[in-house]
Amino acid sequence: MNHEDLIFTVPTTEYAEEIRAYRQEFLDAGNSMDGTGPLRSYEDPLEWLREVEKYTRPETVPADKVQATQFLCVHKSDGKLLGMLQVRHTFNDYLEKYAGHIGYSVRPSERRKGYAKWMLRQGLDFCRSIGLDRVLISCKAENEASRQTILANGGIYECTVLEPDRNVQLQRYWIDLCKK
Repeated sequence: MNHEDLIFTVPTTEYAEEIRAYRQEFLDAGNSMDGTGPLRSYEDPLEWLREVEKYTRPETVPADKVQATQFLCVHKSDGKLLGMLQVRHTFNDYLEKYAGHIGYSVRPSERRKGYAKWMLRQGLDFCRSIGLDRVLISCKAENEASRQTILANGGIYECTVLEPDRNVQLQRYWIDLCKK
């Protein structure tokens, strides 16, 4: 994979049609949209972009959520949206127990090309820049690709927990940001 052809950026209206296509590909595949915030709920990418903007400032974050920064991984050459990653700056009860600081996904047609590992590396750099010393990332117990992505970026397994609302086993990994 040519990393020079990748952009790690915050979403803007310039990517609206790519965001729409990304969402639709996940819906068509019946996949979860991890690391996309509330994208599943927004057919109109411009509405999703407005919602994402609310998460960027503590004074506008929805009441039960935390400040977060959304990122896109895009091909420079053709503008295709390959993946998304969300960094949550702090925890609420749910994030602390289950989801962690970072969520990410790669569009189904672009998997197994190293994009998730690259995105997570960029996300960890951002976490350092906002003062986090370590981050928690979780993945479904059966998601070998995500587990390998986390391990490749320094993840240390802590435990597996049952997320009761979705009845799913989640493996929890910590990454120490002071070591790199």
